Amino acid sequence: MELTIRDYYKAARRTMNDKLTWQQTREHALHGIASECGEIHGLYQKTYQGHELIKERVMDELGDLAWFWMELCFAEKIDPQEVLEYNIDKLVKRYPDGFQAERSVHREI
Repeated sequence: MELTIRDYYKAARRTMNDKLTWQQTREHALHGIASECGEIHGLYQKTYQGHELIKERVMDELGDLAWFWMELCFAEKIDPQEVLEYNIDKLVKRYPDGFQAERSVHREI
């Protein structure tokens, strides 16, 4: 099954807590994003202690991160598809010929 970003948004939206206020929803999303980033970081950090990096665990945490990103998009009334398009437009302007370290160091945008 191919899932578009908008399909994912709709599916994720079904599992968001409608009893939260707008501000609580936004804060929940922000706390969740920070927490999931920490969990992902922890998976990689543990490899220095001999733990195996398991792709499925990374995917699980990335999925949770995506869910919280959708929740923040919902709270801010932002279409996640527009976020992706906006980001690519910005990157094309910044790196019209693909990534270049020199442009990264001396970027204007």
